[in-house]
Amino acid sequence: MHDLNDMLYFAEVVEHGSFAGAGRSLGIPKSRLSRRVAELEAQLGTRLLQRTTRTLSLTDAGKAFLTHCAAVRESAQAAADAVAQVQAEPRGTVRVTCPVTLAQTQLAEQLPRYLAQCPQVRLEVQVTNRVVNVVEEGVDVALRVRLSVDDSGSMVVKRLYEVCQVLVASPAQLRRQGTPATLQDLEAMDVLAPSGTEGSVSVRLISPQGRPQLAELTPRCVIDDLLSLKFAAVAGTGLCWLPDYMCAAELRDGRLVRVLPEWSQPKAIVHAVFASRRGMSPAVRSFLDFLETTVPAHQLVET
Repeated sequence: MHDLNDMLYFAEVVEHGSFAGAGRSLGIPKSRLSRRVAELEAQLGTRLLQRTTRTLSLTDAGKAFLTHCAAVRESAQAAADAVAQVQAEPRGTVRVTCPVTLAQTQLAEQLPRYLAQCPQVRLEVQVTNRVVNVVEEGVDVALRVRLSVDDSGSMVVKRLYEVCQVLVASPAQLRRQGTPATLQDLEAMDVLAPSGTEGSVSVRLISPQGRPQLAELTPRCVIDDLLSLKFAAVAGTGLCWLPDYMCAAELRDGRLVRVLPEWSQPKAIVHAVFASRRGMSPAVRSFLDFLETTVPAHQLVET
C-alpha cells in the first residue's frame, strides 16, 4: 500500500501548482516534496507530473490518480472534523423552520428539554408552512412533513418517523348521527375538511384490501387549520382526518373515537433537511440527534 502522506503531498502540489507553494502550505521543504513525489512515481511505475522550469502539468495517469488522492485527503479531513465535533460542547445559534401544526403539537413541548440539555445553545424557530430555501435563507434545519422525501433535491435528509392520518369523531356526534360502518355512510354525516373545491373534497384512501381509492365528500365545514379542525371535531361539529400525533391525547381519554380504522390514508414522513454533514457545528448536530431520539407522542397510542 502506498504511503497516504505521499498521496496528500501529491494532491497539495497539484492544487498549489508548484512544489514551493505546496511546501509553504504544508511547512515542508520543496526539495523533500519533490523527492517524495518522485518516489511515488517510481512505486507506481509511471510519471504523474510533467515538469518544466516554469510549470507543472498532469499526465493522464496523474489525472486519474489525483481523483483518488483528493478523496483520501477529504476523508482524512472529515475524520478530523468528526473527532473535533465530538469533543466540542454544543454552543451558538441553531436556526430551525417547522410547519405550524408540527410545532404546536410536537416540537414546542420538546424544546425545553433540549435547551436544558444544551445550555450554551440558542434556538431561533420559524413556524411556517412555507417551503423554505435552507441555503438561501440561512436555515440550519428545516422540519418537513411530506408523502415523499424525493423532492428534497441536493439537501441531506434525516427521516424521523411516519405519520398516519386517522378518521376521528366525537362520541356526541356518533350518538347524534350513528357510527359509520362503510365509507358510503360518511355521505350522511357531518364532515370537516381543511380544504374544498366548489363544495366538495377529494380524499385519497387505501382500502382494507390495500387498493387506492378516491372518496368524494361534501364537508359541512371547511377550516384550513388542523388544530382548529381538531377543536371542532372534539366539539361534535363533524368528523375529520387528523395526523395521529395530533389527536393521541384525545383518543386516549375518549374525547375522540377512531372510526373506519380499516381505511387509511398514505403515510407521511416527518423528516429534517439540512445542507451538508461536512463542517456541521456541534450545536446543529446535537439538535438533529435530539430530534432522532425524541419519541413522538403518537407512537404511544395504538392506532
